Amino acid sequence: MKKTMFLWTLMATMAVVTACSAQDPYSEFQSYIDSKGTGGTGAISGSNGTMSASSGELLTFSIDIDKTTAEPSSAATEYFPEEEDNLDNNTFATEVAIDLSNPTAKTENGVTISVNGGHITANHASTKGICYVLSGETSNGSFTVLGDKKYEVKLNGVSINNPDSAALNLLSGKRAYVVVADGTNNKLTDGTSSKNDHKGALYCKGKLLFNGSGTLEVYGNYNNGIHSADYIVFRKGNNIYAKSTANHGIKANDGIFINGGIINVETTAEAAKGINCESHIIVNGGRTTVITSGNGTYDTTDKEAKGAAGIKADSTFTMNAGVVKLKSSGSGGKGLKADCPSTINGGELYVITTGSQYSGNGDTASPKGIKVDDNLTINGGTIMVRTSGKNGEGIESKAILTINDGTIMVSAYDDAINSAGDLYIKGGSVTAVGTQNDGIDSNGNMYISGGTLIAYGASGAEAGIDIDERHKLYITGGNIFGIGGRIDGTLGSTSQGIVSTTGSVQANSTVTISNGSTTLASFTMPPYTYNNGTIMVSAPNMKSGTNYTLSLGSTTQSVTASNSISSSMGGGFPGGHW
Repeated sequence: MKKTMFLWTLMATMAVVTACSAQDPYSEFQSYIDSKGTGGTGAISGSNGTMSASSGELLTFSIDIDKTTAEPSSAATEYFPEEEDNLDNNTFATEVAIDLSNPTAKTENGVTISVNGGHITANHASTKGICYVLSGETSNGSFTVLGDKKYEVKLNGVSINNPDSAALNLLSGKRAYVVVADGTNNKLTDGTSSKNDHKGALYCKGKLLFNGSGTLEVYGNYNNGIHSADYIVFRKGNNIYAKSTANHGIKANDGIFINGGIINVETTAEAAKGINCESHIIVNGGRTTVITSGNGTYDTTDKEAKGAAGIKADSTFTMNAGVVKLKSSGSGGKGLKADCPSTINGGELYVITTGSQYSGNGDTASPKGIKVDDNLTINGGTIMVRTSGKNGEGIESKAILTINDGTIMVSAYDDAINSAGDLYIKGGSVTAVGTQNDGIDSNGNMYISGGTLIAYGASGAEAGIDIDERHKLYITGGNIFGIGGRIDGTLGSTSQGIVSTTGSVQANSTVTISNGSTTLASFTMPPYTYNNGTIMVSAPNMKSGTNYTLSLGSTTQSVTASNSISSSMGGGFPGGHW
């Protein structure tokens, strides 16, 4: 599949490339791990147990549309594909006032205004520096822009309803700076039918660049809410709400760049995406909230089952700062879906999915919190994911998953964290709870060299930590606590001692491993009580052959570390299946 990609150079240009490229618009932030561990063998096996939920933020956090204007303090430097995209670098001094309540045909300042009932067309041709200032209301009208030069459209308290096509139709292929005037409320709505198969209630043929701190509400009833055939840039101060009952909330062909602002999106259509881009998506700040409620459907063109998604990027997704909240309640729904290598460097990302698996025409679409069809790298930030529907996985990479830093908490119906390729944990704090499957599951090798990992798997054949039977677990650092029906896979090598035992842990309790009066590692349990589970504990200063005290809340055990995993705790099916 051909995807539009940006070549991030000093002179930004665009090109079409085939499939995914590892090139990332923020490559200076991204680091892929190429070191591989070495080691021998050792079976990892376990026993059965039961798990029950309690209270805690992971189980209680909620996601709702929030139109309050306070933006989060977390923000990265604004990014513009080209300097010209920044309104501060432009001047639009020639204002053309248009009253939508009482439109008048005229020609002034090089602009021709034509009127057909409530439908207004403005053509500035080759005239530079034009700013259209719109005011007033129309219940059966529209505003269309034609011209060969970039221009500004200032929304100064407008309400445009067009039953037959787009309300705001920016058909010039040049840059459109849409300024929502400070202190004003603005509304754009289309109808459920169309004379020209329009693509959005607000449609822009060129680059769509939002500015201003007024409020803008866009309602798409025939197709998308907002659609740019090029790219879209949001800035600090924007307060935009987009809802579509027919397709996507916000759609762009060549990129979506969220530098700030308050963005709220809702969709209700089958397999609709809240924010949908055929290229890159970058989040540098602001607060973005997306809620989708449409069920999955079978796409007869692509011949596959598809679900809705809060954010969908056909290329890369990069998050540097800001807050993103995604909720999907329909069957097969996902929070975040990206097709190419994606990176989370900072900010806060919250995801809830409640739908179950969708089945249609012999194909299925499973719910996921975060799904990347390529490498996923997490370098920082806070990530919280909860899935409750059947087959709902928390975080999934279809290639290599690397965690370098950050705070990650996942509660999932299926695997909490899953990688189709190798999985690296080099730092950060990771809590992974799979209520009906594995806590953390690698279908390649798993390398743990730093950070803190707490992994809960379901009882029976499921595991807290699960490695595919053809691959191995390598430990060269990090504090590790795993509990489940078993610990599953093959140990490659370890530079630190490992304790294997059985026991129970209480929700939100503290687990420690100590040598005399010295605490080597301390773990705060997630809001789940686990009875009679297989436990694995490891910490950097633990040594094989040394006795330690394992405190599981109010109970303690005397345990001995080794450089292998005891095979005396039961068998089980080979690991790695998902």
